[in-house]
Amino acid sequence: MSQEEDARWLEWVTRQFESIAGDDKEIDLDEFKTALKVKESFFAERFFALFDSDGSSSISLDELLGALDLLIHGSETDKLRFLFQVYDVDGSGSIDPDELRTVLKSCLRESAISLPEEKLDDLTLALFESADKDNSGFITFEELKAELENFPEVMENLTISAANWLKPPAVENRRRPTPRYLTRAYWLNNSRKLLFLCAYAGLNSLLFVMAMLQNAPGGASFMLAKGCGQCLNLNCTVVMVLMLRRCLTWLRATWVVRLLPLDQNILLHQIVGYTILLFSLVHTTAHTMNYVHLSQSGGGGAYELWEYLLTTRPGIGWVHGSASITGLLLQLLIGLMTVCSSTFVRRSGHFEVFYWSHLSYVCVWALLIVHCANFWKWFVVPGVLFLAEKMVGVAVSRMGGLYIVEVNLLPSKVTHLVIKRPPFFHFKPGDYVYLNIPAIAKYEWHPFTISSAPEQPDTIWVHIRSMGQWTNRLFEFFRQPDLQALSSKRLTASLRSRQHQRRTQISAKLSENHRYCNIKCYVDGPYGTPTRQIFASEHAVLIGAGIGITPFASILQSIMYRYRMRKQNCPSCSYSWCENINNSDMKLRKVDFIWINRDQKSFEWFVSLLTKLEMDQADMEPEGRFLEMHMYMTSALSKNDMKAIGLQMALDLLAKKEKRDSITGLRTRTQPGRPEWSKVFQKVSQENKGKVHVFYCGSPALAKIIKAQCENFGFHFYKENF
Repeated sequence: MSQEEDARWLEWVTRQFESIAGDDKEIDLDEFKTALKVKESFFAERFFALFDSDGSSSISLDELLGALDLLIHGSETDKLRFLFQVYDVDGSGSIDPDELRTVLKSCLRESAISLPEEKLDDLTLALFESADKDNSGFITFEELKAELENFPEVMENLTISAANWLKPPAVENRRRPTPRYLTRAYWLNNSRKLLFLCAYAGLNSLLFVMAMLQNAPGGASFMLAKGCGQCLNLNCTVVMVLMLRRCLTWLRATWVVRLLPLDQNILLHQIVGYTILLFSLVHTTAHTMNYVHLSQSGGGGAYELWEYLLTTRPGIGWVHGSASITGLLLQLLIGLMTVCSSTFVRRSGHFEVFYWSHLSYVCVWALLIVHCANFWKWFVVPGVLFLAEKMVGVAVSRMGGLYIVEVNLLPSKVTHLVIKRPPFFHFKPGDYVYLNIPAIAKYEWHPFTISSAPEQPDTIWVHIRSMGQWTNRLFEFFRQPDLQALSSKRLTASLRSRQHQRRTQISAKLSENHRYCNIKCYVDGPYGTPTRQIFASEHAVLIGAGIGITPFASILQSIMYRYRMRKQNCPSCSYSWCENINNSDMKLRKVDFIWINRDQKSFEWFVSLLTKLEMDQADMEPEGRFLEMHMYMTSALSKNDMKAIGLQMALDLLAKKEKRDSITGLRTRTQPGRPEWSKVFQKVSQENKGKVHVFYCGSPALAKIIKAQCENFGFHFYKENF
């Protein structure tokens, strides 16, 4: 595979060169940067100098291909010598500390990592002292080669493929894998959803056929319209049942969760919504075609098509002949709701468009009752449940006098709210609530995961990423320099907040963006999520991408609280251990937490919490470490990229020396790049800690990749949804 990669990469480089070089068939330094897509000037200049064999300040295609051929087909020593020459800035044949510092500084820029100058000095000295075996004050080629041999994963990647080494844009694999929908693992892992969809499709088909047969005398178009209409009766109630959040939360605690795909209610709601749009379009078209057919055969009456569609004159319908008008209005509203519910609208920062357009469901149900004489029979029971849920939600949200007592503005425009917790508010780890802040928008409710643990008695935490109009207004609102006008008892609120902070052991580090306040809010919930299954798992893998860590912040705190309850201390010495007790509250034997962030600052959201969790773990445990953390920073270049080899080696060495990571300050070393999921799950599988359940919260694109890997390994997959 590596030779194939190199061959494709060589073709790509050649095409890049030919498209950039002019008539003279040579490129200068700026064109060279464009050709290899190298961001940092240092590495571009070093590569350029080494490729320019004749010293003409320009590179010909022959020079470029000759150098690349050496890297691809040369020996291990040839490739390592090229790396040494890149680090040997002055060409003296050895690397001094200042040269190494220059290289590492450029590596930091390439990986978008920001560290203090003192930390850069520490990294330089850690790598230099480790490589300079004879303490001569210089690193020779042999010493660098010996140091690299201490990092076998670097040596392996470095010497196999030049394509991996210089890391050009990824070339797509031309061999298409087998579609996951055709694999046995897919059908086994999605059995509940597939059975539900089969039953749902079968019921629709049965209703459709029965309605068509009952209306056979009316002709083909009339039969088609009636068949779709009967299916619409079913679907317009099912779409509501799938959003009975309180009922679904209650059902998640029962045996029903093992039979029905309750955790995928959002996906099923979307499927039913698109089905409603399809049936409504066919229903409307069939009725129109039926009228045209009757008109052509002389049985359509004295009415024009516009009168048939836009007036009550034909007398069609059980409420004053309004079926045609209500039908068109329904078609418009259903189409509007479907378009405004699309992923493009919801994910493009216009959540309010989705929110307000979706409220038209009240009009849709009212029009359906007027439009169809039998719809109320389908609607009455789910409608009563829906109304009861709404009334309970309003009652709960108005009780308790909730206030936002603390606000902390975090990097990447994340707002951390601390809300006074009412005594009657009980929730499970990973649950979410609908939040309303009248000072931001009086009538808007938005869903957010609770990031604090249920064992935290006095406050509720919510972390909100600014990604839309409402969330941006929230962040800007709390950036105001003075919020005194918002609370007439600012000092009282501040004192109360400080007392809450001491009692609840709030671990977030206070900063200049932290403030106390006393702002009214309302909370509707809590509502359950798939993560409620975590304590019934034996080996849980929690994967959070970016702000997707929020449900796992609550879960990890709750897990470690229960873990501490199992912790035992020897009364005669400082020895401590954790008893391996399996009970109904927590069957967990192992937890792997994986957090993937794009940049360094995002780790600041929960780094203090994770530090505390690391400190809470016992040193000696019967079956190894209970909680393992894995941090990934996607902007950082991986160890098999020549522009980051020295930096990653230095970070490893300094982490071993200081017992903490230089990027996050945790004991867990931050890994560069993205996880190799096949290797991650292979390791999890080999640990044999029981059935593996993978819980994910983050972007839908990554969810598909992880779910496919879970199917390959036979792991259960749960995705966080609202």
